[in-house]
Amino acid sequence: MTSNENYAVFRECLSNAIVARSEEKQKPARRKPKGKRTGRKDVITATTSQQGEADPEELAEFVDFLASETFTTFPTALQTLSYAAIQHDPTLSTLYIPQDTDTPLPRATLETLFSLIPVSVTDSLVVYGIIPNAADLLDFLAPVLAEYTSSVTTGPLAWASTRADACEICERDWIPLSYHHLIPRGVHAKVVKRGWHDEWMLNSVAWLCRACHSFVHRMASNEELAREWFTVERICEREDVRDWAIWVGRVRWKAR
Repeated sequence: MTSNENYAVFRECLSNAIVARSEEKQKPARRKPKGKRTGRKDVITATTSQQGEADPEELAEFVDFLASETFTTFPTALQTLSYAAIQHDPTLSTLYIPQDTDTPLPRATLETLFSLIPVSVTDSLVVYGIIPNAADLLDFLAPVLAEYTSSVTTGPLAWASTRADACEICERDWIPLSYHHLIPRGVHAKVVKRGWHDEWMLNSVAWLCRACHSFVHRMASNEELAREWFTVERICEREDVRDWAIWVGRVRWKAR
């Protein structure tokens, strides 16, 4: 994954944590009922209404600022962390990935990683009541970082569990699908020998209708598919594929 893709993941993890803290802060305190309840409902409703929810645009700007200021201070290896990266360099797992969800990274490691975060980030979190004081920054960000590293290093799913509801090229959902090996099996040995892809990528598949499946195999040789067209996204970047998808998408079988 690229640092831009990873940044988007980190921002989402941070956003989830901020929203969760905000919701906790907005919960009205429970009160014991005393005497008659006349007017009580109106008071609670008014209080809740005054608190309201954060403006989505303002929240997005706030999260984006905090995420950007924080993420850019991380080491490059952490910014570009991925499943492929930890396969090539297992030490990255030791450095950045907790052993399990209940065991965070060592505090010394977290202190080092968070030491370059600008004071503006801490101050903003305190001012907006996300954390009570500056000393709580580490405890707030530790689970955010753990969620981020877990998300970006998750391995590829078994092909059967990736089954789509519609053809991934023409998007027709009323016809049978079959799986297409994005790296054709006939060239797996050559792919590994020449280092075109890591071995764990060999069983990547796309779910295609028969027409699109045949089209893909007509558009390029197995070697070309393995070297150049090994993801659905790459395949769909081709103009001839986009034209084909529009055309075949209009083909509908008559009911029998």
